[in-house]
Parts: sequence; C-alpha cells; structure tokens
Amino acid sequence: MKFDAILFDCDGVLVDSEPITCGVLRDMLEEIGWSLTLAGCMQQFVGKTVREEREAIERQTGRPFDEDWLQRFYLRRNAALDAGVLAVAGAHDAVGAAGAHTDGRIACASGADRFKVELQLGRVGLIGPFAGRIFSGHEMPRSKPAPDVYLAAARHLQAPPARCLVIEDTPTGTLAGVAAGATVWAYCPPLSPHGPALRQAGACRLFDDMAQLPVLLAAA
Repeated sequence: MKFDAILFDCDGVLVDSEPITCGVLRDMLEEIGWSLTLAGCMQQFVGKTVREEREAIERQTGRPFDEDWLQRFYLRRNAALDAGVLAVAGAHDAVGAAGAHTDGRIACASGADRFKVELQLGRVGLIGPFAGRIFSGHEMPRSKPAPDVYLAAARHLQAPPARCLVIEDTPTGTLAGVAAGATVWAYCPPLSPHGPALRQAGACRLFDDMAQLPVLLAAA
C-alpha cells in the first residue's frame, strides 16, 4: 500500500532525547524525594507528559504538584537537550524516503510541547523537512493516547487518516495513531522495553533500525 501521508512522532523516533529528558527528570524528582533509576524513570514517564503523572509525583513525594517546579524542569530539560540531543541513527534518510514516498506530505506529530519539538529538530538538522507541518499535543484538546494530534496533521496534509502511516515508538503513541484510523509501524530498537506492548496497542509492524524504513516503504 502506498501511503498518502507519513506522520512521525518526535522523541525516540526522530531524536534520541528520552535518556536526556528522563535523566534531568530523575535528578529533579530525587531532589524532592522520589528516587528512581534512569530505567525506572523512563518506564514511568516515556510516552507521557510530566503533568499527566501529577498524581504519581504527589503520591511519591508527599508534595503538591508545583507549577514553578515544572517550569524549572522545562528550563533544565531544554538546556540539556540543546547541549546534547542527537538524531536517531538513520532518521535523516528515513525522513527523506518518507518525503519521496508521499511527494512531501509528511508531518511531525508529537505529544511534547512545540518549543521542545522545534528545538530538537533544529538541533539535529531535521526542522527543514517538517517546516509548517509540526503539531504538538499540548495545542490539542487532548494529547496522546487520544488521536487529536494525528488527526490534525492528517487534516493539514489533506490525507484521509486511513491512508496515513504513523511512525511511533511507544504504546501511548501507537494507541493514538490507531485511534486516528492510521496504519502504525513501531520503531522498537533492541533495548526498548515496549515490544509486546506495541503489538498490543495495535502496531501492525515493528522494526528495530530506522535505516530499515526506506526499504520498508519501497516495498509498501
């Protein structure tokens, strides 16, 4: 099946940001009383917003969720990403192949805030292919696992969701793509803990190397 549009998640799909973001978050949670390993922090928070985990943070720290603390997290997170985020290996070629497959009808549809998405894509040299086609779950009525951000991207590209391919790496995002009515292929690198959960969420294909995506699209 040739797809009319291809919609990419950002974190973990285009940029290898999750260890950096969760490293900052782990440190800041420990400062207020919740000790986690990096792996434990990633298990708890990857695919979700910090605000969505408000109840867990309040329960584990014994403190009310603090908006000032959240803003400090954003500042420290952004500085760390700006200093060190890298593209997922093979992401540039994958984006190029997606653009060729769809005559340029590609978008980045992330659950993260727009500033973070644009900072990261700019830092790794991927903002150009997505210029004018970046969508943030923070700007939607509902974020992932609701389908809103993927539906907004499909509408902008004038592509029926059923003719769209979503590239995701988390169960939360996969649920969002499936709920939108799109086909979901899940990027699941060897150390990902999400393999079975991605299948359960509705991903119809898993692949473990972003360099495989151009080959898979050529055969679609």
